[in-house]
Amino acid sequence: MSELVIETSGLRKSYRHGLRRRVAVDGLDLAVPAGGVHGFLGPNGSGKTTTMRMLLGLARPDKGVARVFGLKVPSQLPQVVDRVGAVIGSPGFSPHLSGRTNLQLVGRTLGLSRTGVDEVLHQVGLESRARSSYASYSPGMRQRLAIAAALLKTPDLLLLDEPTAGLGPAGGRTVRDLVRRLGDGGTTVLLSSHNLVEVQQLCHSVSVIDHGRLLASGRVDELLGERTSRTRVKVADLRGAQHVLRSAGRTVARDGDALLVEGHERPEEITRALAARGHYVTELIEVRPDLESVFLQLTGRAPDGSSTPTPADGER
Repeated sequence: MSELVIETSGLRKSYRHGLRRRVAVDGLDLAVPAGGVHGFLGPNGSGKTTTMRMLLGLARPDKGVARVFGLKVPSQLPQVVDRVGAVIGSPGFSPHLSGRTNLQLVGRTLGLSRTGVDEVLHQVGLESRARSSYASYSPGMRQRLAIAAALLKTPDLLLLDEPTAGLGPAGGRTVRDLVRRLGDGGTTVLLSSHNLVEVQQLCHSVSVIDHGRLLASGRVDELLGERTSRTRVKVADLRGAQHVLRSAGRTVARDGDALLVEGHERPEEITRALAARGHYVTELIEVRPDLESVFLQLTGRAPDGSSTPTPADGER
């Protein structure tokens, strides 16, 4: 079993909202293994940012226990804070100073040498714009500079809260490439996101939460399943092929001008069964599960928090 870098048990946090209290995190049990990129996936308002703030000692839980590197936070946070970097919210950079100068000020506050500044600027690909003012940076460059500031301590754990939110395609791709390199390089990255494609592309493991509660956790490939869940089949005689496959114990549904078949391990089993009865396949497509279908099944709503019914067969 992998060492756990983050572990929470029964974590709960509520906030006063008018005359009532709103529960942001409700008995959360979270386990993040060492190494790689761990996705923290949930709709907007599901408790991701609040959880990260508690892990950093920026918010105190009402109940439960949170551990980082095996030590309780916030009580033992001073013993692990030098190993943790984070980008949560907008960084307080001075718009009129250069990227390098802003990082030097951050490094001075942390008691770090200036040599680390040029290293992290190179790491995030900003060395050519190091002398430019922060005000001239694009949103993607500003996000990379924020990550550079978090990397000044050479952290073993990096917490990133929606790092590509609001970025265009080019800026988002650059940040994702950076996160991937960090995870591959040995840094444990906890990546908060409601972007399903981003999590599926970047993350080795994922925890799915909604309404502050854990719904599922594990390796991405385990949550999706390694085997094909369905196969889309086209034949000339759909009715006849459907009868053959159902007689063979398969689950079959119409999907427009094709059939969706379940209950098999390998698609060639379908081809063989149909050919034996004179039905010849003209198209055979594996329909693999994706993180979107898992997400919708678990939460019943889209990542943006809107209510979305799970698609029926043939509607996806």
